[in-house]
Amino acid sequence: MEILSSPGLLAAVFCIVVVAAIVQAGLGMGFGQTAAPLLALIDPHLVPASVLFLGMATSAWGAWRERDAIHWNEVGLGMMGRLAGVIAGSAILASLSDRRLFMLIFGLLIASAVLLSVSGWRMAFNRITLLLMSSFSGLMGTITSVGAPPMALIYQDRPARDARPTLAAFFAIGCALSLAGLYLSGWAGLRDFELALLMVPPMLIGTFIARGLGARFDRRFRPALLIVASIAAAMLIYRGLA
Repeated sequence: MEILSSPGLLAAVFCIVVVAAIVQAGLGMGFGQTAAPLLALIDPHLVPASVLFLGMATSAWGAWRERDAIHWNEVGLGMMGRLAGVIAGSAILASLSDRRLFMLIFGLLIASAVLLSVSGWRMAFNRITLLLMSSFSGLMGTITSVGAPPMALIYQDRPARDARPTLAAFFAIGCALSLAGLYLSGWAGLRDFELALLMVPPMLIGTFIARGLGARFDRRFRPALLIVASIAAAMLIYRGLA
């Protein structure tokens, strides 16, 4: 792994994962949206699989802690849409041989995620919108490891006690489906799992730090997260077009 031979790059990766874990623990979302675009700038090979491994772990832990409040009927319907998105995303990745084109698509999807996050668009929650947004989440999550914004659109008006554990279960299973698609399409391998293991310590450190911050870490940090993601998306698009 190239980053192991560069202390500077390794330190940058560790810092990014620590900050992403703090954001995830403080806001209940945002690990992929913080880590993925910045890690892609360092090395496109760091995404999406390694970030999906970490996202699966954090989501599974959140779902387990509040497992009694999970709405499994919503998770089941959402998985149908997620699977469709995974298949589409895996097919797109399997057809890509140029990493520059990957960076361009990656950057455009991250930019789309930012726009969805700031749009203020309200979408009714029903079976059709759940299937539609979970499909979009599967497509974005498989290609970029950032699949939260589409689901946030339809869950934003749901009570947190219902939405949080249900979404955690959705993303835990959804990340597993995306990883399966990546491995079957040949886009992921053993190296990605090794990179994910490398990032576990900073993830745990960030989670520990977030506990110490407590109530001081609130949604005022969300604009900073979106600004960082926007800048990273612009740089990825530029690199893809260069």
